[in-house]
Amino acid sequence: MRRIFSTLIILVAMSFSVQAIDLQDAKQSGLVGEQTNGYLGAVKPSSEVNALVKTVNDKRKAKYQELATKHNVSVKAISVRAAKKAISLTEKGQFIESSPGQWKKK
Repeated sequence: MRRIFSTLIILVAMSFSVQAIDLQDAKQSGLVGEQTNGYLGAVKPSSEVNALVKTVNDKRKAKYQELATKHNVSVKAISVRAAKKAISLTEKGQFIESSPGQWKKK
């Protein structure tokens, strides 16, 4: 399971390579944050923020599905583990979801 987790983190990180600057800027500006379900959320929604969130989440969902199929586990199991890791890696001052729809700065 540890290998699955390591692979997941690498694949998710790779999925951001095209939008890394935009995503980092959005996180640092407090526009988006990491949710407890393994997906990115819009802290301050706008059309641009929502488009970024959708793009990132579509890539995450595809990776989660790929890993779930490969390791014969549920997508939810993968996304929950990814959420824990993403939240732990979130920088101080950036937003994380404390409960559904509730945001707090780490």
